[in-house]
Amino acid sequence: MKTLFSIAFLLVHVFSYGQSALEIVKKADEKARGINSSKGEMKMTIVRPNWSREITIKSWSKGSDYSLMLITAPARDKGTAFLKRDQEIWNWQPTIDRAIKLPPSMMMQSWMGSDFTNDDLVRESSIVVDYTHKLLGEEEIDGRMCYKIELTPKPEAPVVWGKVISWISKEELLQLKTEFYDEEGYLVNTMVGKDVRMIGGRLLPTRLEMIPADEEGKKTVVEQLELTFDAPIDESFFSIQNMKRVR
Repeated sequence: MKTLFSIAFLLVHVFSYGQSALEIVKKADEKARGINSSKGEMKMTIVRPNWSREITIKSWSKGSDYSLMLITAPARDKGTAFLKRDQEIWNWQPTIDRAIKLPPSMMMQSWMGSDFTNDDLVRESSIVVDYTHKLLGEEEIDGRMCYKIELTPKPEAPVVWGKVISWISKEELLQLKTEFYDEEGYLVNTMVGKDVRMIGGRLLPTRLEMIPADEEGKKTVVEQLELTFDAPIDESFFSIQNMKRVR
C-alpha cells in the first residue's frame, strides 16, 4: 500500500509539473505580448567588433496570429515592413516596390543583419503551441528565483530550434534568459532580459540582448522605447495593402 501510494504521488507530481511548465510559459508569453494586442516602438543596435548600427522600429500585434513591424530609421531602410498574418510572412521592400512572401526556409535567416532570426522577430512559431514544456528546476538570475523550463518542438511544428531553455522569474513571470539550441544540441544564441521596469503598465525587461555563442564581440540589443497593451486593433490592419502604407 505504501509503495502504491508513493507511485501515485510521484505520477501526480510529474503531471502537475508538466502542466505548470506549460502554464508558466503561457502566462509569461501573454505578459510580454499582451493577451489581445500591443503596439510600441523599439531601437535595435547591432554590435560588431569594429562597428555598430542602429535601427528604429514600430510594431503592432494582435494575439499570436497577427503582427506588423515597420522600419522607421535609418533612411536607407525606412518604410521596410514585415507582416505575419496567420501562417504567412510577408516583407515589403519600398526600394523595389514589391511585397515578398517569405518561405519557411528563411525563418532561420538573420533579421536585418542582426543576431535575431526572422522567426525570433516575426514569430512564425509559438512557444506555447509548438513546443512541449518540462520544468527542469529552479535557478537564480540577477537576484530573482526563476523556473528553468525546457521547450522541445512538437513533431511537424514550424520550429527552427532543436531545443529552447527558458528562465522565467517565479514572482513576476519575467523572461530573464533564454538559450536557443540547434537540432544537434549545440547552443546557438543566448537572449538575456535586462533593465526591468514598468512600461505599458507592466513590469517587464525593457532591454533584450541576443548573444551568439561562438562569435566573440557580437550581440544585438533591443530597447523597448514605448509600449501599449490591449489597444483596439482590427484584424484588417494586418494586410498586405496596409503594410505598404502604414507609418
